[in-house]
Amino acid sequence: KISDHPQLTEKVNSQTRARAVAQQMRLLKRFLMGDTVFVEIGAGDCALSCVVASRVKKVYAVDVSPEITSNAQLPSNAQLIILKNGTDIPLTSETTTLAYSYQLMEHLHPDDAAIQLHEVYRVLQSGGHYVCVTPNRLSGPHDISCYFDDMATGFHLKEYTVTELEALFRSVGFTQLTFYAGGKGVYIRLPLFVVRAIEKLAACLSTALRKKLCRNVFARAFLGVTLVARK
Repeated sequence: KISDHPQLTEKVNSQTRARAVAQQMRLLKRFLMGDTVFVEIGAGDCALSCVVASRVKKVYAVDVSPEITSNAQLPSNAQLIILKNGTDIPLTSETTTLAYSYQLMEHLHPDDAAIQLHEVYRVLQSGGHYVCVTPNRLSGPHDISCYFDDMATGFHLKEYTVTELEALFRSVGFTQLTFYAGGKGVYIRLPLFVVRAIEKLAACLSTALRKKLCRNVFARAFLGVTLVARK
């Protein structure tokens, strides 16, 4: 048996992608309806967008890389959009009802993150939602720098706490925000004042102690970031 044979590797990667998409769908399904116009920011290989397309009216799969999206086979109600400058979304204002990003915010320069968040707010209709999933700074760092630093200094340009993201979201106009604690498809809603209290407590701990604490699945559920903002 050749463990790194391309056919075997492709099968494993396909299974991994399918599990990841299924987990994300367990979060997103509560927001998906037949008339939903969905935009995924940072769509990558578009695997999630393709699955979402079977449940909604229209899908826009947005990414900065034509290479990573080159093999995507999108259904007829899905459209691939490659961003020219990495932040501006070329859609008419108030044309989408649900925006989603997964593990994206931490890769953006803080200035670009603010610009893109303005863009997400702009393209959402009134009453639309933005579901943002990103690592929590207090349980990180979550890139290669976790081996030699207490702050993200690798591919993650900035990691956020829920408290920090709440302030950023409100600054662009979002007024209703909800935190979902959990992971792998199992979530409970928590008021933001509870999350702020948890983060204040966690911030008082040493980085080493927080890392040790986050080995516990229950602790990780409350020190992630799954934030839902309503326009």
